[in-house]
Amino acid sequence: MEPITFYNRYTDSTETEQVYGESFLKWAYGNPLGKIALHAFVKRPFFSAWYGRRMDHPKTKEKVAPFIDDYQMNVDDFLDTPESYPHFNAFFYRKLKPSARPIADTDLVFPADGRHLGFENAEDIAGAFIKGQKWDLRALIDDDALYQQFKGGSLVLSRLCPVDYHRFHFPCVGTPGETRVINGPLFSVSPIALRQNLSYMWENKRTCTVLDTPDLGKVLILEIGATCVGSILQTYQANQAIAKGDEKGYFAFGGSSTITIFQPAKVQLSSDLLEHSANCQELYARMGDTMGDTMGEKK
Repeated sequence: MEPITFYNRYTDSTETEQVYGESFLKWAYGNPLGKIALHAFVKRPFFSAWYGRRMDHPKTKEKVAPFIDDYQMNVDDFLDTPESYPHFNAFFYRKLKPSARPIADTDLVFPADGRHLGFENAEDIAGAFIKGQKWDLRALIDDDALYQQFKGGSLVLSRLCPVDYHRFHFPCVGTPGETRVINGPLFSVSPIALRQNLSYMWENKRTCTVLDTPDLGKVLILEIGATCVGSILQTYQANQAIAKGDEKGYFAFGGSSTITIFQPAKVQLSSDLLEHSANCQELYARMGDTMGDTMGEKK
């Protein structure tokens, strides 16, 4: 399999992703025996729940220091010291110092750390991760009335790796409604898996929240579950106004994704995001950094 590469906004260079659990992913999604195991139990919620509980065991605290060393993480960003986490999961969904993720002075900011793809028309996405397969926005939203409001709008996919900060935030100001849960299996959302079948993105268990905004109409925010994601936990209060960059929730153990969808002709996504996405290359950027502006504005 080809290595996973992305463009780093901060180093201005293409980099190769260090994939957590790479050998297992290649076996599960590329080996005939692995695919049997994948469909028999790996994709099933009980497997991820079991693995998530394992990461809550006090003994997993021993994994924290080696993980930090292996991925050369900046502990100065952490709100708490590495030694203070009672288990690996607590470290995994750690909080950061507010200064570690400043909020950009633009209308839209990235909702999470990760590797991002952005498209002006969510129904004209083809070739992302796998050639010839188009994005199924209707299946992703799983609500025809809501789909009608967002078809033809812009979409940003933010993919989080296990090494990333795993709290997700609101990309703009507004008032969020209740979160709707859409049940499904839990396939991996690593490119290793998505190169086999992009539809995992709209088959997996996911959560969906409508954000009412003063200038952008409605914004649809989804969190996508994945293999070994123990939980998608929401920490915001529904029907209460939020500021851009406020925390919405967090993922327990495992890499996953968030998706932000805008109504047509409402936003102007950042030029570097669109440029690299057009070449099917993800852009690495951190939560709070510029994702775009209201249509017609440019700061």
